[in-house]
Amino acid sequence: MSNCTNLFYLSTISCQLSECLSTDELTLLAADLVVLSDMLANLAARKSAL
Repeated sequence: MSNCTNLFYLSTISCQLSECLSTDELTLLAADLVVLSDMLANLAARKSAL
């Protein structure tokens, strides 16, 4: 259940961002965060493979 706190924080952040960013800005931010997530996952995998 400790992961539920993270979900609450992420939900809160997304709601706050949606109130101050346009739809286009939200779309670009979401795309950038997906790329960042993929890059971090790739780096973590490479690091653990060493």
